[in-house]
Amino acid sequence: MRVPDLGTGDPAGPGDVVERVAHARAAARRETFDRLAHEFTETRCAALDGLLVTDPEVRTTRLRWLATGPVEASPAAVKAEVAKLEFLRALGADSLDLSVLPAERRRFLATVGRRLTAQARERRDPQRRYPILLTLLAQSATDVLDEVVQLFDQAISARESKAERKMRDALAERGKAGEDRQALLDDLLTILTDTGIPDDQIGGLIRGERIGWPRLRSAVAQAAPRLPRDHGHLAALDGSYGYLRQFTPQVLDTVRFGGGTVATDLLAAVEILRELNATGARRVPDDAPTGFVPTRWRGYLDTAAKSGNTSAYRHYWELCTLLALRDGLHTGDVFVPGSRRYSDPAAYLLTPNKWADQRAEFCRLVGKPTDPARALADATDELGAALGELEEVLAAGDGPVRLDDDGDLVISPLTAEDVPAEATALKAELTEMLPFAPIVSLLIELDKRTGYLDCFTHAGAKQTRTPELKRNLIAVVISNSTNLGLTRMADACGISYDVLAWTAEWYVREETLRAANLAIIDYHGKLPLTPVFGTGTLSSSDGQRFPTRGKSVTARALSRYFANEGLSTYTHVTDQHTTYGTKIIVATKREAHYVLDEILGNATDIPIAEHATDTHGVTLVNFGLFDLLGLQLSPRIRDLGKITLYRTGSRAQVQAEFPHTGPLLTRKLNTDLIAEHYDDLLRLAGSLKFGHATASLLVGKLSASGRQNALAAALKEYGALRRTIYAARYLADPTYRRKISRQLNKGESLHALKRDLLYAHEGTVRARHLEHV
Repeated sequence: MRVPDLGTGDPAGPGDVVERVAHARAAARRETFDRLAHEFTETRCAALDGLLVTDPEVRTTRLRWLATGPVEASPAAVKAEVAKLEFLRALGADSLDLSVLPAERRRFLATVGRRLTAQARERRDPQRRYPILLTLLAQSATDVLDEVVQLFDQAISARESKAERKMRDALAERGKAGEDRQALLDDLLTILTDTGIPDDQIGGLIRGERIGWPRLRSAVAQAAPRLPRDHGHLAALDGSYGYLRQFTPQVLDTVRFGGGTVATDLLAAVEILRELNATGARRVPDDAPTGFVPTRWRGYLDTAAKSGNTSAYRHYWELCTLLALRDGLHTGDVFVPGSRRYSDPAAYLLTPNKWADQRAEFCRLVGKPTDPARALADATDELGAALGELEEVLAAGDGPVRLDDDGDLVISPLTAEDVPAEATALKAELTEMLPFAPIVSLLIELDKRTGYLDCFTHAGAKQTRTPELKRNLIAVVISNSTNLGLTRMADACGISYDVLAWTAEWYVREETLRAANLAIIDYHGKLPLTPVFGTGTLSSSDGQRFPTRGKSVTARALSRYFANEGLSTYTHVTDQHTTYGTKIIVATKREAHYVLDEILGNATDIPIAEHATDTHGVTLVNFGLFDLLGLQLSPRIRDLGKITLYRTGSRAQVQAEFPHTGPLLTRKLNTDLIAEHYDDLLRLAGSLKFGHATASLLVGKLSASGRQNALAAALKEYGALRRTIYAARYLADPTYRRKISRQLNKGESLHALKRDLLYAHEGTVRARHLEHV
């Protein structure tokens, strides 16, 4: 947007600066309105004003109704979000094009609009009110569409999980019921395999004294039909057919799906199902596609078709269609036009033209050749060197990493590090010397040194800061970090709840929290003691789970960790004990999808070059992407001796060169696939490096993709190569293993601190929406 000329004269006084800032803000408001003036027709303005009026149908303003998210993935919640989507489309929100405004301006208008009360929005003059409302409307169209698809996904997945548990219970009962039949089989085999019993006496022994007719008849009565290939999973899900029918027709009628050639049959099936729902027809057409149905479920359709049971066929075909649609959304084979979270995967990548301009710069930044032959040759040399180091260790045969008599890899755990007695005594002495510091005093002192409280700026760009603002901010920060909540904090500190709530609403948000953390990180990096802990180039990430109370679409049930439900935080910390990123994630989601997010989105000056995780942060996709981005992924993998290792040459060639290590390399890499898609792999990494896409979105889709996705398959092959190189080096160097373990322990120490700090309500998170956590 245009910036007014403020002149280049003498230095201005405080009054002049304030006046110029006010003039610039007024000019920005006029410019915003002028660029959107074509949207502000009489009808559109009336509709925007209507958003601020209490609607009897929803018993609140439509704007508040749109902003109130669901708290559970139920049929009622899905239909409520579908109703919002239909309302927005009736206003034309899905077709609004606000690209005439910079993204930062749109973000600012939406931030202000969400925090203003209905009365405050209504009091704003039209030049300010209508751009704010229009931005909120356009953003709501995307957000609600994403919410509908996410709830659809979550509700189907929850029912599938319930069906899987039901199937396992049925299998367990079947196993118990079959114990008598198994005992009978054992007795029969004993008789049949006894060569001392003549053939003409076997029948008499079975029907007579050794087993007897009653036992045989009982076994026949207990006979159970043979299980289908999926052990009854889809049959168990059929019990939820009526539940799913409460909302799936509305979703299919409202949301439009797209996809590539891989999803052709599936999309055709979705259209047929949409037509069946619209007409009320029950019979699935004979030519309805079934090519997308997995082999393990085809038997259900074949059996229903042969028996002429059209109702059963409709159930199973519809369930297969819905599950395949859900899976297609996960992999990216199916996308939703207009969505942000489920958009076309091609939109996440740099266009070929832009990539051609940025390829050389990207390869220079990450140190990768543009020629696939050279890249593979370099990687092959690395693999040979790493295998050579491991060969020396295995040839010795007496170290912590060795081969047993059967040729299996044995990896002994690292011994505990010895802490000198002098260090223990010094630690105790220093602990005694440390004074007790109330957390408020600590935060005040920290602000004097870092100025982090100045990073909490007003969402509406308000410049005036009252003398009490820092006091209020400290109270809000303490209430959030200790899980105390604003109500109890108001009772404890004497500051009214309204003041704390207003401060939290307008000053405490993700971008200001990140800015405050950056100020602290910058100060910490300049302390003389900081380099003692590490270079700052190594970091690690790990998840920590917290229980939740109440319904929330973010919380999930995990009986291993929670009595009811909970969520996870995923935190990144450097070897200098600097926390540079934390994200709230769904507890059942793979942590590996989020490893790269904070590293690539790192706004600090921390030069991360190597990153450690535990097993949960590891996938072949991550191994490949880390290397393509010029980074080293260094995980501590559980059961490392059991993972598949790869070779580039023939089995005989590798075993001849590496007699001890060669037999461990059980699979051969598809280097031709890597070479064929090498430029696409670089473009994928470049899209992440230059901020064109979010890593967690791409990693999740690529990890879920099957063999049909050639790019994902090539990336996994490349990741298998990088994982083999890493595993060989990791196993050959105990010092390296200890370094990774030491770094992961720093993350565990941070988890212990958070558990102690989040003490209120027994550490149970009570926020019902992700943005409030």
